[in-house]
Amino acid sequence: MKQLSKFISGFTVGIFGVALCTIALHSPLLAKDTSPSTPSLSVDATPINRSTSGITSFAPVVKKAAPSVVNIYSTHVVRYHQYNNPFFRQFFGDPGEGSGGRTHREEVLGSGVIISSDGYILTANHVVAGSDETKISITGSKKEYAAKVVGTDPLTDVAVLKIDAQNLPAITIGDSSQLEVGDIVLAIGNPFNISLPGQTPTVTMGIVSALGRSGLGFNGYENFIQTDAAINPGNSGGALVDAEGRLIGINTAIESSSEGSEGIGFAVPINLARHVVDRLIHGGKVTRGYLGVIPQDITPLLEQDFNLTSENGALVGDVKSDSPADKAGMKSGDAITKFNGQAINNKNDLLLAVADCSPGQEVSLTYIRDGKERTIKITLAARPGEVAQAQSNETDALDGVTVNDIDSDARQALQIPDDIHGALVTDVQEGCHAAEAGLQKGDVILSIDRHPVSSGDDAVKLSNAAKGTSILLKVWSREGDSAGTRYLSVDNTKNADKDNQSNQDNNTDQQ
Repeated sequence: MKQLSKFISGFTVGIFGVALCTIALHSPLLAKDTSPSTPSLSVDATPINRSTSGITSFAPVVKKAAPSVVNIYSTHVVRYHQYNNPFFRQFFGDPGEGSGGRTHREEVLGSGVIISSDGYILTANHVVAGSDETKISITGSKKEYAAKVVGTDPLTDVAVLKIDAQNLPAITIGDSSQLEVGDIVLAIGNPFNISLPGQTPTVTMGIVSALGRSGLGFNGYENFIQTDAAINPGNSGGALVDAEGRLIGINTAIESSSEGSEGIGFAVPINLARHVVDRLIHGGKVTRGYLGVIPQDITPLLEQDFNLTSENGALVGDVKSDSPADKAGMKSGDAITKFNGQAINNKNDLLLAVADCSPGQEVSLTYIRDGKERTIKITLAARPGEVAQAQSNETDALDGVTVNDIDSDARQALQIPDDIHGALVTDVQEGCHAAEAGLQKGDVILSIDRHPVSSGDDAVKLSNAAKGTSILLKVWSREGDSAGTRYLSVDNTKNADKDNQSNQDNNTDQQ
């Protein structure tokens, strides 16, 4: 995911009824600090004791796990521009001609978990996405630490932070594959900013309601733990622990009609998060394997039509040209049943299994074609256009816009014609210059200042190089059944002023 610049999480961010659990507050700007080192994460994979003996208190579990849960305050600078509407002016005033608008500081509250004694902290991506400054408050200490965003991965909603501290109470990492529906779990975090700096976080109890939840509309890799432990705004990035205090998930969202807890919360399994953490810390980005098929679930009618013996598996709807699957001879209509010996029950199983592998890795794949089972070896490639990278601290021309390459899944889902090439807009911050010009999520940027855009990288480079008081975008967009191209002129006065000041500084140096 290429982030053209900063974007902001609001009070709660809802996606198809699912609310991401952050709280937006207001505070002064903060200072960033520190640089990453390499933690050593050990995993306790011992199954929990599932005996039926009664438990009268979870106090020992809380004492073990709670000190590892921290409060996270991410600050964003929000820019408001001149309003012609008197309704808006009564709240924000009139900044006047040529002032460039007003700014205020918005703080997003979330939680995080210490995973190494030397300062690495695991949290949810949406807690720190687009932050200008981030600070950490640790349980038992009123001291606040400036934090550096080591890396983020929006597709799993995972982020890693680093603070300059030693001998921190790192949590014990569990094994989320050992979880069973009905296991007792505790959610630990700071909902609604109840806990002041240094105080013990809030703990709620529930059970694992379901495993492997997907289809929630996050447009990423979904394999959530569902729980009825109360998770509320501010809990995002906090710990979901088992009955022995081991970290088995990172709280990320709630299903709610009121932005409050209604007994349906979701957490990213720690096994999935660990995979992302390792790649972010060691490379600042996440690279995933690429097979080159578009899978779909097998319905009872498809099972009958393709002469299959079960609905378990992932039916190949399409094979991308020149992909690893294409080179290995796979065809549309093949039903994939195993990946590296692991049973594939649906398309999400296949997506997660492939994503868990690295580019260049050889895997075994079992599929059924014409009623016959076949097993082949395939060397995975790098997933086209997926670059989840360390978050930049610099703003650039298209402040508030996030882009990515157009992969086959996006092209199919958004009905983007094959002859449309550019950078897919995956997020536009409300109130930013581009949003005011009319740029929307789902648009495709075709050119920037009349220079053609063929990828997300192109868009980043061209936006960084943009000069002057405006940027001319040519975009393709779809509204219902209608689609076509249009031009947008994006205000760039802030960056133009910055460029002019830089030129003045250079001239002063030369004098």
